[in-house]
Amino acid sequence: MTDRDSKTEVPGDVRVYVARKILTMNPAQPVATHVAVRDGRILAVGGADDMRAWTRVAPDETLRDKVLMPGLVEGHCHLMEGAMWDAVYVGYYDRRGPDGRLWEGLKTPAAVLERLREAQRAMTDDHKPLLAWGYDPIFFEGAPLVARDIDAVSITRPIAILHASVHLMNVNTAMLALAGIDGDTDVEGIVLGEDGEPTGELQEFAAMFPVYRVIGEGLSIAASESVRAIWNFGRVAQLAGVTTATDLVNDLTPSGNANLHEATGHPDYPIRIVPAFAPQRCPQGGPQRVLGAREGNTDKLHYGPVKFIVDGSIQGFTARLRWPGYFNGKPNGLWLIPPAQLVETFLPFHAAGLQMHIHTNGDEATEVVLDAIEKLLERHPRVDHRHTLQHCQMADAAQLTRAKRLGMCVNFFANHVYYWGDAHYSQTMGPDRANRMDPAELARRIGLPFALHSDAPITQLNPLFTAWCAAKRQTSSGRILGESLQLPIADALHAITLGAAFTLGMEHLIGSVEVGKYADFAVFDEDPSAVPLDRLRALPVWGTVLGGKLFRSPA
Repeated sequence: MTDRDSKTEVPGDVRVYVARKILTMNPAQPVATHVAVRDGRILAVGGADDMRAWTRVAPDETLRDKVLMPGLVEGHCHLMEGAMWDAVYVGYYDRRGPDGRLWEGLKTPAAVLERLREAQRAMTDDHKPLLAWGYDPIFFEGAPLVARDIDAVSITRPIAILHASVHLMNVNTAMLALAGIDGDTDVEGIVLGEDGEPTGELQEFAAMFPVYRVIGEGLSIAASESVRAIWNFGRVAQLAGVTTATDLVNDLTPSGNANLHEATGHPDYPIRIVPAFAPQRCPQGGPQRVLGAREGNTDKLHYGPVKFIVDGSIQGFTARLRWPGYFNGKPNGLWLIPPAQLVETFLPFHAAGLQMHIHTNGDEATEVVLDAIEKLLERHPRVDHRHTLQHCQMADAAQLTRAKRLGMCVNFFANHVYYWGDAHYSQTMGPDRANRMDPAELARRIGLPFALHSDAPITQLNPLFTAWCAAKRQTSSGRILGESLQLPIADALHAITLGAAFTLGMEHLIGSVEVGKYADFAVFDEDPSAVPLDRLRALPVWGTVLGGKLFRSPA
């Protein structure tokens, strides 16, 4: 038997997909037309002749007229996207649910209250709380909804409205009473009125915790406690062309882990999930909690990352900004981890060899985290740690250069330019700083590894839209923020595939169409790299392939 003959005797079933074009994201072989799959992984990439070296099987013609890319990678989102749809959507922008229904955005506080009244009238259990999400008062002139406003919907039924940022919440008087919050509750973030009583606005997680304690799973970021939420999340992601997505705040509870294994273990579950342990929510167990979960990793479930949140939300005025602070004179935001505690908080996870993903919206938060990482590496050197700044919206060139020197990555919240760019321009930070927000192009120029993300459910889970946001830098009103920072489309597509995979330490498994990686593809009728830029934001996804299995999106 010759060497060539031995190569044709390949065990296992082989499927060869033929496409009009395959964008591989592999610089050594950027374009192909055929890809062979065996045992859920890529066996060969190239043309028809390249396939014959491995198999004589006839190609599958299903995708012959389609364009394939690596399955899209959402490096910062939350399973919460699948759980939120059991509550009432009251956001400013239109949003499509996992069932395909389009929920119209609400443009006035009155419209928000009316949708709540409709939901209240439809409820049959008089004691069940009414929960809503997506609200963002920065889009409305005047004061935000407070408890007495929401009381107009009901004075007896507890009501909680989670902001779009998920860093704030507004509740009515009945919910304040149910949660045991009053003027004597000594928790930072409970906003008090001139009378010394709570207004119903709760800022950040400590202030919201009493509400979460009484409403249970509703509006909870701990969505892995619900198998239904995990499946809803998978459907939303698959419709967007995503084959790998994070749950970037997870408690890693025994029940949640069991649910994740159950859902992802089903052959029809359409994506891979990367949960990140959140020690601020669940401090018990420390690094061992992650290491233990990682022992149960499967092809579709990858434990390992750790998530920390250092500051809050810019549009919620809880992010930490450097001088001159907020444009409208509001006080600086909140520290969710005091800067003096960062090194000791991070050290056990860094020393255990785990990768940290660290939320820093404001540039002051970014600065103190860079200080902490530098001290951490002096105390405990590590090669290729890839600790990643998440959001990192206001970092300047000096901070990004420093992050590169420290061996870090950045995952920019590019959708923020579209959704809140106008608000930052006129209300939170002013024109100069708004024009340089989410500077992915600066990262590209200095060679800092970066990705782009949606932070779903904060904004829609749609990586092609996210890539458009970084490439166009256009706000919802049509203003271009920082034209010189528009990211080339090829780099934007790289950031939602191989770039995101790199920030997760999974570039050996996903992110490009290369031999040995998972056979994960996003399938399109049109070429995402060649369509006019403004078409990219709403380019339909024909389907996906996960481990060689085809998942067709609804027409």
